[in-house]
Amino acid sequence: MTKIIAPKLKEGDEIRVVAPSRSLALISAETRQNANERFAKLGLKLSFGEHAEERDRFVSSSIASRVADLHAAFADKNIKAVFTAIGGFNANQILRSLDWDLIKNNPKIFCGFSDITILSNAIFAKTGLVTYYGPHYSTLGQELYLEYTLDYFEKCLKQTEPFSVLKSESWSDDAWYKDQKNRNQIPNEGWWLINEGQAEGAVVGGNLCTFNLLQGTEYFPSLNDSLLIIEDDEMAGSATDITFDRDLQSLIHLPDFGGVKGILIGRFQKASEMTKEKLLAIIKSKKELANLPILANVDFGHTDPKITLPIGGRLKMVASQENSKIEVLEH
Repeated sequence: MTKIIAPKLKEGDEIRVVAPSRSLALISAETRQNANERFAKLGLKLSFGEHAEERDRFVSSSIASRVADLHAAFADKNIKAVFTAIGGFNANQILRSLDWDLIKNNPKIFCGFSDITILSNAIFAKTGLVTYYGPHYSTLGQELYLEYTLDYFEKCLKQTEPFSVLKSESWSDDAWYKDQKNRNQIPNEGWWLINEGQAEGAVVGGNLCTFNLLQGTEYFPSLNDSLLIIEDDEMAGSATDITFDRDLQSLIHLPDFGGVKGILIGRFQKASEMTKEKLLAIIKSKKELANLPILANVDFGHTDPKITLPIGGRLKMVASQENSKIEVLEH
């Protein structure tokens, strides 16, 4: 399948916000105002899906409504990028209703994370369109400490040159949407070196437990010549190490897992109680991972700030005691 990279964003471009998982109605007026102002400062115009505000008992909307908004966004020649409002739990419901030819023939930037892992990887698998594991519309509603996120947003979505990824100086895992002024910044200790080595490959993955929902379907991307990015949230709490272990094992059992060249693991949330020691024990227990370079505690996933990474684009990593490096080569 031919890889497709949508045109980069430029001044005056229009962004369509859709809600293929949970509803835009969840997002407060304050967060929306901040996000709207942030996009405006980036020189980008916003419009919203017709059904994005709908809210059912699952805090989502019907399959028909979500599909209609996605189709309308890709069909509209004025729209240059599609951003998801927020994550959730049910994006996989809409896969069989999507018009893949419409998406392929109208390539646009598509960006989001968490449950949006479903759509990012399915779009790439079905059409060859490179998508982006990065901030939601709501993510840009943060009033403070957004500089790092915005820097990689622009490097990945506005520029064409390869770029290096550096660690953030600090990070947070607070409920910023409840109290924008009272933020708890934590000094960043940097990447965790799990296995040494270097690798280059096509980026696939995202939220691990969500990514695994695509296994065995036509929507799962090839792992051949891939560089796997995986992260998980706090839902499992203190049992995160157990769930992460078995979810990772499930990937390892796939027939083409031998095509994985390296792994980046995103930063875990505090409530997960995941430590470097626990993660090392998980990785070292799996012989299939012994020769793969692996870095963890990288700035993507459910903490802030976060890098924007291209699903289907190419990434190079060097994992070493002396000088670990991550470079996005194609995006």
